[in-house]
Amino acid sequence: MLRVGYPGRRLGRHSRLNWVAVATLALALTGCSGGLGGLVTKSPGTAYDLSPAKSFARPVGRGRGQLVVAEPTALGPLDGDRILVRPAPGQLAQIGDGQWEERLPRLVQARLVQSFENAKRLGVGRPSDKITTDFALLTDLRVFEVSAVDGTAQVEIAAKIVNERSGRIVAARVLRAAVPASAMQGPEAVAAINAAFEQVATELVLWVSRIV
Repeated sequence: MLRVGYPGRRLGRHSRLNWVAVATLALALTGCSGGLGGLVTKSPGTAYDLSPAKSFARPVGRGRGQLVVAEPTALGPLDGDRILVRPAPGQLAQIGDGQWEERLPRLVQARLVQSFENAKRLGVGRPSDKITTDFALLTDLRVFEVSAVDGTAQVEIAAKIVNERSGRIVAARVLRAAVPASAMQGPEAVAAINAAFEQVATELVLWVSRIV
């Protein structure tokens, strides 16, 4: 039972009314979804994943060393879990209430590692795996969105292969893909972004395999 008041002190009629109002409000808040937190909690949106590259039209060469895939760098809206749509040139917005299931750079890193594994790349890992590596793949997310400007989903990733022993850049390239998008919102938009990413991931694996 909720008790309010000052011990040993009698309250006037006006004070008693104020305390009754406070007590009533406190009980009301306690009953709403387990407390005040229940009033401000937002319902989570739909979480979406990316697919790694699975099939390769051209043969994948055998690696001569071990490769570590670093987490991509990204600026602004790309360094988060928001799924982006470009409604007009120079504008970016978030797709509905959907989001990536993880921060986009971390999610891309995980799916790139899986892409190399699917191509049967040996000795592929992340920096956190603490393996001795010969080469590092450094990437930068530049475009990862669906665009209403031309009705396509677009992915652009800049990549560098670095010799871990010398610190020199062995090769660098910008990979791009654009695929038609049937919608600018919802699962259809995300599916188009995913298809563009798979194209970039496939080409990235083939390119790195010819060098490492």
